Amino acid sequence: MKAVRAIFLGTAELARRSLQALIHSPEVSIIGVISQPDKPQGRRLRIKPTPVKTESLQHSLPVWQPASLRTDTALLTRLKNSAPDLILVAAYGQMLPPEVLEIPKLGCLNVHPSLLPKYRGAAPISWTILNGDHQTGVTIMKVDEGLDTGDIVAQETTPISPTETGGELHNRLSQLGAQLLVRTLSKYLKGDVTIRPQNHQRATYARKLDRRDGEIDWHRPALELANQIRGLNPRPGTFSRLRKHIEFPAIKFWRAEPQSGPKREPGTVVETSSRGIVVACGQDHLRITKLQRAGGKPLPAGDFLAGFSILPGSQFIIPTTTKHSRQTNGAQ
Repeated sequence: MKAVRAIFLGTAELARRSLQALIHSPEVSIIGVISQPDKPQGRRLRIKPTPVKTESLQHSLPVWQPASLRTDTALLTRLKNSAPDLILVAAYGQMLPPEVLEIPKLGCLNVHPSLLPKYRGAAPISWTILNGDHQTGVTIMKVDEGLDTGDIVAQETTPISPTETGGELHNRLSQLGAQLLVRTLSKYLKGDVTIRPQNHQRATYARKLDRRDGEIDWHRPALELANQIRGLNPRPGTFSRLRKHIEFPAIKFWRAEPQSGPKREPGTVVETSSRGIVVACGQDHLRITKLQRAGGKPLPAGDFLAGFSILPGSQFIIPTTTKHSRQTNGAQ
């Protein structure tokens, strides 16, 4: 079978894995790549290319970076003239307008890192951990005009380890999604797939997370806080401030685990040792095993305590408001 001509749309690291897999697939020929514009990154805010752009240039693929697909009429004309058979999407960051969806005769396929219709939207990997789910997966879907509402072409499920972080799960799903895309594409081109609509009544939405979602509310159960810490690791991260060091920048948490313990005032440090810093929560206690001071490196608790004194009885500040909330069915 002759390789189909495809345009790939992607931006983030998850998309780079899919692009790599497609480049090595004999059934598809990537004739162009669309990625988000390069943005400042890091403390020095240096302009860096997106992971997909970097990968594309290594393989001498043409890359276009429109600010908006809806307003870049020149790019739209170029896409039409290139006459791709297929458009493939992964972690691109923009919804595709109807004018783009109508271009490829074989349609548009997207890789989404959740088991749709659960966790449509921007941050499905973090939210599945935040909500304490025991499994997740990846979905290959046909793109339509809605937000992750298209028909399901294929899905694959994977368990979530109780200690797995958002970053670790992201890496696994990136690889899983890339492999599933290539396998599905082979069947899709032969017409050997069963495409089914999503059950929109069961849809949930995974809104984008920001730094405010990382503040620890010690009134919440320890298990939920442990999920928050691992779900937001590495980004946007979780943090809290000690009352006696309120003028200092917040302490960032990287690893923690819930444990049983008697009822104490939430936010109270009940134990400090090389095994961790134990803090009372609304239910049970949280043992923080890896943390970081501003400007420092993430350290095991014992190393952290060697350079920053936290004594039993110290109090972490309870935020007056908290933005974080568990996901529920329906729009957020």
